[in-house]
Amino acid sequence: MNAFIASLQFITTIPLGQPRPFDPKGIIIHFPLVGLAIGLGLALFDQIASALWAPLVAGVLDVVLLAAVTGAFHLDGLADTADGLYGHHEREKALAIMKDSRVGAMGLVVVACVLLVKAATIGSIAHGRFLVLMIVPAYARSAMMVGMRFLPYARGKEGTGSPFFETPLSAMDFKYVAAPVALSLFLGWRGLLLNLFFVIATTALIRLYRKKLAGITGDLLGAMTEILEAVLFLAVCVGGGQ
Repeated sequence: MNAFIASLQFITTIPLGQPRPFDPKGIIIHFPLVGLAIGLGLALFDQIASALWAPLVAGVLDVVLLAAVTGAFHLDGLADTADGLYGHHEREKALAIMKDSRVGAMGLVVVACVLLVKAATIGSIAHGRFLVLMIVPAYARSAMMVGMRFLPYARGKEGTGSPFFETPLSAMDFKYVAAPVALSLFLGWRGLLLNLFFVIATTALIRLYRKKLAGITGDLLGAMTEILEAVLFLAVCVGGGQ
């Protein structure tokens, strides 16, 4: 439980008392379960919002809640990633841009586009809405584990995220990813589509990161989370989301 709570404290703003002992690998392993906890809260909130407002308005409020629960942690990474990877910057220049606290035009545009896609797609989901809202955040945070498993830390030992890469993840460390995968089976063919989009989008991002920076950073992991959420919500809306 300490590792799970530490993971919640690390990637959410939920007040959970005193900080738990810092256990990098324990925090990473519990990302899928933290995603499920976030998703469960989102799905319950959506039930209330959908009863009071139209589906699209509820979708916008859901996106606001996601940003609030994470303290816009991943959105900040998405903005920095867009600024750093846009164009033909050299590796070191791209890393320097991403470390800059200022947000450029490309970062603003990409964040706006991702938020619009998420709000519109959530508002369009009719079939299995509660379950979709519950498991998509878990998938998105599982993608971060995949990125950390297959890419080295791009900033080396001097980077603040280096402790999370000291111990490589094994196959058994992905055991909690089975939870959202099992739940996705209740969505029928949309569940299969969800898993297909997850594999394709995660693979594409890992290849892009490898090509651009030959590694991964905290900003790139945050961007991966936001992009995966948008892509997976889009996946379940194939056919109108009915």
